Amino acid sequence: MRAGTLDSVIYIQKPATTSADEYGTPIESWELVAKMRAAVLQYSLDDREGQRGSTSETSITFRTRYLAGASLDQRVIYDGDSYRIKQIKELGRGRGLDLICERVGQ
Repeated sequence: MRAGTLDSVIYIQKPATTSADEYGTPIESWELVAKMRAAVLQYSLDDREGQRGSTSETSITFRTRYLAGASLDQRVIYDGDSYRIKQIKELGRGRGLDLICERVGQ
């Protein structure tokens, strides 16, 4: 992995606390784990027909340096949007990670 290919900045966050608003709706707060350089390997937008009508799904794959403790309950913030981590692939022995993510709140 070459440093020059890591041309984007992402933020990895983990859930911190969950509280309820005045209506009883759970509100989750997030805590910063890491600010990292990343390369966007794949960006795709997919339209699907379902029971709720037509929906679109945005998927993106980031390649980053290795981060110990990366897990599926964390999320990625990229360009102001939140992405749920669907899959983590380790590259080599602690050399890097591929984070396959899906956009949240479309």
